[in-house]
Amino acid sequence: MNTVQDAQHATERAQKRNFTGFLIHALFLALTLNFIDVNTVVPNLLAEAGGTAVHLGLLSGIMVGGTKFMQLVFAGMIVPLERKRGALLVGIYIRVASLLLLGLFIRTLAGASTWKIWAIISVMTVFSFSGAYANIAYTDIMGKVIVPEKRKRLLVVKQLISSIGVILSALLVKVILGNVAYPDNYSLLYLLAGTLLLLGTIGFWMIVEPVSQAPKRQNLREKWSMFWSVLKYDGDFRKYLFLINTTGIVASLLPFLILFGRTQFPVDGNLIGTFLLVQMAGSLGTNILLNLFSTDQRYRSLIYVFVLVSLGTPLIALLVPAHPLWYALVFLFSGTSHTLNQILSSGILLEISTNENRAVYTGLSGAGSIMQVIYPLAAGALIGIVGYSVVFIVSALYMSLGLYSARTIRCSAPVSS
Repeated sequence: MNTVQDAQHATERAQKRNFTGFLIHALFLALTLNFIDVNTVVPNLLAEAGGTAVHLGLLSGIMVGGTKFMQLVFAGMIVPLERKRGALLVGIYIRVASLLLLGLFIRTLAGASTWKIWAIISVMTVFSFSGAYANIAYTDIMGKVIVPEKRKRLLVVKQLISSIGVILSALLVKVILGNVAYPDNYSLLYLLAGTLLLLGTIGFWMIVEPVSQAPKRQNLREKWSMFWSVLKYDGDFRKYLFLINTTGIVASLLPFLILFGRTQFPVDGNLIGTFLLVQMAGSLGTNILLNLFSTDQRYRSLIYVFVLVSLGTPLIALLVPAHPLWYALVFLFSGTSHTLNQILSSGILLEISTNENRAVYTGLSGAGSIMQVIYPLAAGALIGIVGYSVVFIVSALYMSLGLYSARTIRCSAPVSS
């Protein structure tokens, strides 16, 4: 009896340790990501260096859609590993190195030139793809070390802690961008980001990861057969892909809000910091509401809210008066849509997959996010031809198709998890 109780206590301690480890990483990651926010800071940095909507479309396609597509490439490398923490840490350390390198490079950015634009895009590509590599291991580890009944709670609490962290870092971003001269302000942001991301690995060193049975190595034909089998027989996974390829394109749309704002009124570093703060306020408010009213594992109602908020964001950008105070409302909505997107993309994937196929599903979800690659490239090109209004309205109509997934997808964990 004592042996059974000891085993239960050991399991509970491991659960608490793992839960804490993920939250520690979430806090440092939150402090990091505001310094390199793809919706505000990065678009403005690219614009300051002379970038256009086409350049931003390419960078957004890489950082949002391209990153997910690369997960399929990396899944085959990570799935056979008995433990995934080593792969996770390697991916993060590469991200740290790229941030520190970019922080040093940005000091040479005074004045706009083509080579500087492409240098920013290249370094951010390495940063993004190494994140895709790490995310495969991250999702697999979370599915193994956090029991199903605690997963949604972890995701919601993680988002809450992240929101608090990003509010603090958003204040720091506003101070740095508003008081330090360009390009030293952006250089300082990226050097701080690399340092904080490095500290975030402390959480992963805490995690107790069990050994997974290494699956039989498969040749390329067998892998594609397995991938096709998932797409053919798992209807819920197809609906998940439909959601991230329709409403999920909001993640690729958000970076264009800064460029549109720059056509309406002057935008400086201080205003970028203000927009970032408002965006984080929307994220934090959303998480507080979810913690107060979200009491079960079902995601359906959240999907409905996600679709409506996402399609409303570009429409609000077009409807509000051309003034920074009014335009800040856009970033309040973008914060809400970003938070819901983060919770749903991770949460639903965890629920429709099992411990055995989770890494494969994560890789497939990345490769299946094809519209998050195509959309920013097309939007960046079309904005110069038809203008922001047409692109934003068509985008809102397209995102409304996600209501189909909200109505039909299964939102509870399979029995085999």
